[in-house]
Amino acid sequence: MDDFFERFGMQPVSAAAFDAALDAAGDALVGVYFWGDNCFNCEQFKKAAVLKEVELKAQGVHWLQANVYEDTELGRRFSLHGVPTFYFFHRGRKLGRITSWPGLPQFQQAIAGLRERISASSAT
Repeated sequence: MDDFFERFGMQPVSAAAFDAALDAAGDALVGVYFWGDNCFNCEQFKKAAVLKEVELKAQGVHWLQANVYEDTELGRRFSLHGVPTFYFFHRGRKLGRITSWPGLPQFQQAIAGLRERISASSAT
């Protein structure tokens, strides 16, 4: 799984560069995968993601990733109590989060709901 982040285009981000990374994403839906070393549930997500790679990539999410066991400042900023945790942003605004890996159908449903919110806010 060493190439996992490259495979999914998940760019590393730190506390110092977080806001700039969101700004650089422009109008994309940004997903941030917060994870940690030796995290069983993080590894479960990675395994499930590889099995459903095509479906996950079809979501069109611009991915960032951060090891919050190493970057504790970033973990504190988002009051993380466990990993994996996924936060979603659009134009720098936090839209929501998913705690743990709920499975692909629930994940896809959550992302579809976020896209609906983005469309609704753009229409006004």
